[in-house]
Amino acid sequence: MELNIVLIEPQIPQNTGNIARTCAVTGARLHLVKPMGFSVDDKKLKHAGLDYWHYLDITYYDGLPDFFAKTTGEYFYFSTKAVNTYCDVTYPDKCFLLFGREDKGLPEDLLFANKDRCVRIPMIDEMRSLNLSNSAAIGAYEVLRQWGFPELQNKGSLTKYVWTDANNM
Repeated sequence: MELNIVLIEPQIPQNTGNIARTCAVTGARLHLVKPMGFSVDDKKLKHAGLDYWHYLDITYYDGLPDFFAKTTGEYFYFSTKAVNTYCDVTYPDKCFLLFGREDKGLPEDLLFANKDRCVRIPMIDEMRSLNLSNSAAIGAYEVLRQWGFPELQNKGSLTKYVWTDANNM
């Protein structure tokens, strides 16, 4: 199964670093669409991603037209302006979850042209939005939950104790 996280013109390196780490631990592919508000050698970006960068499958694009020309699959647009929630959708293999700039979100013309594929994360009316890296993690883990968490470790272990049926939580 292939999950793709797409950041359209990300502006904050720490958010992109956190999302890169989420992609690394879940096996999702990361797509970064330029222009970005930082360079890829930014210390804050590298710090937020910690030592996971070598696990990433990452691709860069020179704008939205370049991204759409080079990718195929089903696209889902995460936006506070959407009507449907992210749980209302069944995500297929090779899907792309698109997230917009931290300060503007996705372009409204893109949302309007794809209104059936726009999804939102519910929140209190008075709040503007969730943090971008939190939104990407919520979206990614919903897709993975629907897929049964393929290839992910679903059980943890203690270092000094062994779980048994009696104390398994």
